[in-house]
Amino acid sequence: MSTELSLTINGEPRRSAPGSIADLVRSLELDPAKVAVERNGEIVPRSTLAAVNIADGDVLEIVHFVGGGQDDDTWTVAGRTFRSRLIVGTGKYKDFAQNAAAVEASGAEIVTVAVRRVNVSDPKAPMLTDYIDPKKITYLPNTAGCFTAEDAIRTLRLAREAGGWDLVKLEVLGEARTLYPNMIETIRATEVLAKEGFLPMVYCVDDPIAAKQLEDAGAVAVMPLGAPIGSGLGIQNRVTIRLIVEGAKVPVLVDAGVGTASDAAVALELGCDGVLMNTAIAEAKDPIRMARAMKAAVEAGRDAYLAGRMGTRKYADPSSPLAGLI
Repeated sequence: MSTELSLTINGEPRRSAPGSIADLVRSLELDPAKVAVERNGEIVPRSTLAAVNIADGDVLEIVHFVGGGQDDDTWTVAGRTFRSRLIVGTGKYKDFAQNAAAVEASGAEIVTVAVRRVNVSDPKAPMLTDYIDPKKITYLPNTAGCFTAEDAIRTLRLAREAGGWDLVKLEVLGEARTLYPNMIETIRATEVLAKEGFLPMVYCVDDPIAAKQLEDAGAVAVMPLGAPIGSGLGIQNRVTIRLIVEGAKVPVLVDAGVGTASDAAVALELGCDGVLMNTAIAEAKDPIRMARAMKAAVEAGRDAYLAGRMGTRKYADPSSPLAGLI
């Protein structure tokens, strides 16, 4: 006569020898210390798994954690979810092939693209879409080079007509020397675009008041500069970036000024949802290697933020106790 018990485990009928739940878990080649068990609708504390015996007809659910960590740490903008927190540009590379290779190495899922006139004299000239597939990588049309709200709005209307894009990056510059945003024009353009159904991610000064005004105007993300565009100076004012993050209800991404991997890590350590860069990768001596470095830096910065850094202290605090030394 068989002494095996009839059980239902994770929705499937199984037979098992009598014994404890811990014995059953081990028979499934699982570690009792790494699973949670529900028996007949009730959680069985892990500390008692070895003491609770299974019975004929028991219904058990056995779960454990899979994946987790960085792979499941996503962010969402305007209802669209992404895994990579790195956005890269598509300018200044020696050619489209190098640009595509850098995008792949970076792991980026979004690239910014400038809207420019078609070369009517050579309609068969290579195009970015020949190298970076917009079906696989999200294109984020931007208004680089626009100095008025009207020019920016017109540019994005054309972009939507050309590619159907409604998620866009808005920047309205104040003047050519600093490439700082003109916030009056930027807010005005944001209001118009939002009313027309666009979802603008907006480049702005590192000012928490201006960032909140943009949010109220319809920005789906605010993108404060870390330093002037293309300068590579890194984040110059961590205090205001942190204040923007604390006050925002939409994603915050540092845009402009990143020079090297540590700058990207700082942006994520401050709690930003992501970081956008172009020159830091495109003008590196080895763009592909720098793209890989930026990917690692963004992931490390995000992990550090989630881990919660230690508090800073005014004086030294020994890691090992000083009492009892020989």
